Order: sequence, then C-alpha cells, then structure tokens
Amino acid sequence: MHNLKIHNSFSGKKENFIPLDDKHIKIYACGPTVYNFAHIGNARMAVVFDTFVRVLRHTFPKVTYVSNITDIDDKIIAAAREQNLPINEITTKYTQIYNSDMKTLGVNEPDHQPKATEFIDEMIELIETLIDKGHAYEKDGHVLFHVLSYEQYGSLSKRNRDEQIAGSRVEIAPYKKDAADFVLWKPSTNDQPGWDSPWGFGRPGWHTECSAMSEKTLGLPFDIHGGGRDLVFPHHENEIAQSCCASASIDDPTSYAKYWMHNGFVTVDGEKMSKSLNNITLVKELTDKYQGEVLRLALISSHYRQGLDWNEKIIHQAEKLLNKLYKILHEGKDLLTDNSNKVDEEMLDAMSDDLNTPKAISILNSLVKEYPKLEDSQKAGCINKIKTSGQLLGILHQDPETWFSKDTSHMDIDLIEGLMKQRDEAKALKNYSEADSIRQKLTGMGVEILDSKDGSKWKPVSS
Repeated sequence: MHNLKIHNSFSGKKENFIPLDDKHIKIYACGPTVYNFAHIGNARMAVVFDTFVRVLRHTFPKVTYVSNITDIDDKIIAAAREQNLPINEITTKYTQIYNSDMKTLGVNEPDHQPKATEFIDEMIELIETLIDKGHAYEKDGHVLFHVLSYEQYGSLSKRNRDEQIAGSRVEIAPYKKDAADFVLWKPSTNDQPGWDSPWGFGRPGWHTECSAMSEKTLGLPFDIHGGGRDLVFPHHENEIAQSCCASASIDDPTSYAKYWMHNGFVTVDGEKMSKSLNNITLVKELTDKYQGEVLRLALISSHYRQGLDWNEKIIHQAEKLLNKLYKILHEGKDLLTDNSNKVDEEMLDAMSDDLNTPKAISILNSLVKEYPKLEDSQKAGCINKIKTSGQLLGILHQDPETWFSKDTSHMDIDLIEGLMKQRDEAKALKNYSEADSIRQKLTGMGVEILDSKDGSKWKPVSS
C-alpha cells in the first residue's frame, strides 16, 4: 500500500497517515452555509478535499466522505428576510446552486451530504449529555458550553486563554459564566425558525451541528477532519470540546478525529475577499467565462495549505497547460490503453506527499515538454501517464474533440495576451483607432473581449 503523508494541523507536523482501519477510511469536511452563491473560497475547500479523496480512493479499498450543508444560521435568516422568501426556499435554492457549481469544477458528490436541519434531535441529545456531565448549562433560554470545564480546550488552535476570548466570535452576554463560553442552543422568536426543546423553542448554535452530524454519519473516532483554515478556531476547537466531553474521551482530543487538515485562504489580486472591496469572486461568474477544468486546475496550482491569490495569470496558466495536454491526448488518442487506473508512481508519490499538487502539475508540464522528443514507440506510455495523472487531479475527463470544439486548444495564448496588452496601452494613450484595429485582429482569432471598469479580459468565442 502506498505511503501517505499529511500535515496534521493538530500536531503541526507532517505525519505518516496511519488509518484507524486500513480497509475503511472515514473523512469529514465542513461544507458551506447556504444563503448566497458559492465563492472561490468555498470552491477551493471543495476542490482540495475532492482531490484528496481521489488519492484516498486510489490507495484504500473503501473511503466514506462526508461534507455537510449548514441550512440553519443567522445569515440565512437575514437573507430570507432581505429577499422576503421562506428560509427553506433560500436554502434549497443555494444548495442546488452550490452542488451544480461544484459539479462544473469536477467535484464528485460526497458519500453523504447531511443537512443541519435533519439532525436537530441528535443535537438536542448531544446538548442534554453535555449538561448531564457538567460541561454545559442553561440560562435565559440559552444553553452554553462551559469552556473551563474542559482542560484540553485550545489543543488544536494552540491559543492561550486570552487569545481564546479575543477570537471566540461569541458576544460577551450576561447569561454567560465565562467570556469564552459558546452557545449550543439559543431561543427563537415567533418569526424565526425553531424547534421545541427542553429549554424552549429555539435553534442550535453553529458549532453543535458538525459534532452531531460527524458522529452520526461516521462514528467516533474517525480518521480525518478537514475544512478551511478559518475554521480552526473557534469552530473546530469547539467541535473537539463538545464531542470529547459528550461521547469520546475527555482526556484525548484525538478520540474525536485523529488527523486534521486545513486549506489556506484565498485572496483576489492580493486583497482579502470582502464586500467592502467588492471583490467577492463567485463561481457562477467564473464558469460563465472559463471551463470548469481550467478553474479546478487553477485552484490546486498552489499547495493546499498555502494561501492562493486568485488572478487572471493563474487562470491563463491553467488554460495553457490544459490546451497542451488535450492536444497531446487528441494526437495520441489511438495510443491510449485500457490500463487507465494505473497511476504513475512519480505522480502518486507527489500526491501522497501531503497532496503536493504543485509538484504534480510540474510533472505534467515535464511530460508536455518530453512528448515531442519521444520516439513513436515511447509515446503511448507518455500519453497514458498524462491521462491517468490528470484524472487523479480531477482533470482531463473530457473527450479531446469536445475540448477542441470550444475553440481553446489551438489558441496562441502568449500572442493573444500580448495583443491585449498592446490594446490596453493604445487605449491609455487614447489611440482608439489602433485599439479598434487590435480588437478586430483578436476577433478574427476567435477571441471575445470583455471590457469592464476593472480592465479588459478575454475568452474564446463560444461555438
């Protein structure tokens, strides 16, 4: 069996992955809160863990992957009020859009996609257990976890007491015993969604849901828990506290999940995504301009633990590489064999080394350079290596003819980008006749120019 290494966020080290049961790997990754369109940050998490699950499935006989949907949250309530729609209409709509967007990016559906509202009874049961064991208390219709009752609190995030309070995202309220205590259940008004509970009509706190859903779908302990780096504290820290105090071992935080993996943040042209900067980049807008495989490859172009700066350059680099790869697959389509599940060892080594996708992409680039130099008798091996390696990354699933039909595979990207730059310079100098001349030339090359207040972009003309 191939040696798999992952960087465990809990230990802060790269470790050999030793499964709880090498015949059945269990992994859980926190999914989206569905109140708006999915953005590129949501997409990175989904693509990263989809890619990792592909590696797991190639290495182990059975993998169960769970990724949840948060369909009860204050942001959802606010969105429903703003749009004057029922909450279930909001959540159903955006869950469908999220899944559709991820499918376009080549993300396979998880084995289970539990929704928070389907596990309210399990959350109430979890909260009751925490109260019975002295780790939670009820006050003014709220139920809170008492952080000081759990000595291991902070073991994942490595935050000290002051940092826990400062970063808890939980308001300091009069019903709290301690400033770091966090909400497990809160009251709902008549115009808010809620469920009957021993503490009155209300709804669960955000952190409660994943503890309940992961235990019910995977059992405890399970192998790997993942999500974005922003979830390390307080969300994942709180999950550990809840689950270890209720069901797992209070003395061993790894009795909930053995390994933790977190992907880095996404910035846009060097800036943090935010409403104030008007740079929240939506997947649906990107897929209107680019093929899903291009976006997927761009999303894994940087190592998952590092930050990813989303910009036109990495998109065009991904598109150029895919054009070259599909061109080779088209030229050598008669050389492809049925040995399509045997991934090359060099590629598997890269992907098994803490999901080193940049190295995997460099291997594909090397194959592109190597291919023209090979004898005909050697080309079959290269083509099959490209095909199987690409599919481990979640790309190269299209028929080359389909890719070609989108008029992207034979385009000279460097020439197009050079002409785009010349056009921008001509416009800056108010030489509009020259700019129009360049536009006409680009149009003749099958290029559609997209002018906006943020600058000019281009895409192939749709067939």
